[in-house]
Amino acid sequence: MKLSLVIPCYNEEENVLLIHDRIESLFLDFCEYEMIFINDGSNDKTLENLKKIAKSSKCHVKIIDFSRNFGKEAAIYAGLKEAKGEFVSLIDADMQQDPKYVLDMVSFLLDNPYYDSVAMYQEKRKEGRVLTFFKKTFYKLINKISDTKFTENASDFRTFRRSMVDSILQMQEYYRFSKGIFSWIGFHTYYMPYRVLKRATGSTKWSFRKLFKYALDGIISFTTAPLRIATYTGLISSFGSIIYIFVVIVQKLAFGIDVPGYATVITLILFLGGIQLFALGIIGEYIGRTYIEVKKRPIYIAREIISNEE
Repeated sequence: MKLSLVIPCYNEEENVLLIHDRIESLFLDFCEYEMIFINDGSNDKTLENLKKIAKSSKCHVKIIDFSRNFGKEAAIYAGLKEAKGEFVSLIDADMQQDPKYVLDMVSFLLDNPYYDSVAMYQEKRKEGRVLTFFKKTFYKLINKISDTKFTENASDFRTFRRSMVDSILQMQEYYRFSKGIFSWIGFHTYYMPYRVLKRATGSTKWSFRKLFKYALDGIISFTTAPLRIATYTGLISSFGSIIYIFVVIVQKLAFGIDVPGYATVITLILFLGGIQLFALGIIGEYIGRTYIEVKKRPIYIAREIISNEE
C-alpha cells in the first residue's frame, strides 16, 4: 500500500460522500491508496453513508466505528494504527482541506528524502480577531514555557512517512495532544502553505470552550511550568509575609502604632487562601491526569471495523 488517507468524522453525513468522491476523482492515476474513515460516535447518518461508500468505492475503504465519541485525538490515533501505507495523510472530512494538497505533500516527500513529514499551515486565517488573538497568545505562551516547540498556524493536515507514524504510535498516553506529539518525537518536517476552503455542509464542531480545553490539554501535556508557577507564587507570598511581620513589629516597638486589625487580617487571609486554592487546582489537574493514565484505559473502543477488502 502506497498511501493511507486517515479521515476522522463526527456528524459529517453529507461531507463523507463529497470527500470520498473528491479523493477518487483526484487519485485516478495514483497507484495504490486506501481511505480510512473513523466514525467518532456520530449521531446522524454518517455511519450509514460510510457503509454505502464501502460498498460502492473503487479503492480500498476501511471504516472504524467507535462505540461512542472519543474525540478527534483518539480518532487520529485509531486511523494511524490501522493505516498500512508507506505514506499516511491526515485530513478532515469537512471539505475545508482540499485533498489535492495530499498529492503535493506526497510528491514533495518523494522528491525530498531528507524530510519525514509535511505539515500544512494557513498563511491567512479566516477567523475573528478575538479567536486569532487567543490562538496567537497560546502559541507564544506554550513556546515560552515548554521545551517542545510549536509552529504557529500548523494544522493536523499532514503527511508522514511510515517511520514517523510508527514513532507516533509508540506515544500511547490517554490525554493526547497530537500537535505536541508530532513536535516532541522530532524528525524533519517541512511546512507548506495552503488555502482553507469553506465548509461544504454542516457547522464546525469546535466551540470556544472546546478550543480552550484543547489548549489547556496541550499546556498540561507538554510542560510542568504551571507547577513551578504555583511554587514561585508560594515562595513570593511567604517572603512578603515575613517582610510584613517585620514591618508590624517595627511599627509597634519603634513608633507605638497599633497593629492593623480586622480589615488587614481578613484581606491577608483571603489573599493567601486564594493563592493556596489556585496552587491546589494546578496540582489537582496533574494528579487527575496521572490517575486516569495509571488506569491504562484504552484510547478508544471500536464497535466494529468494516473493510471492503474482505
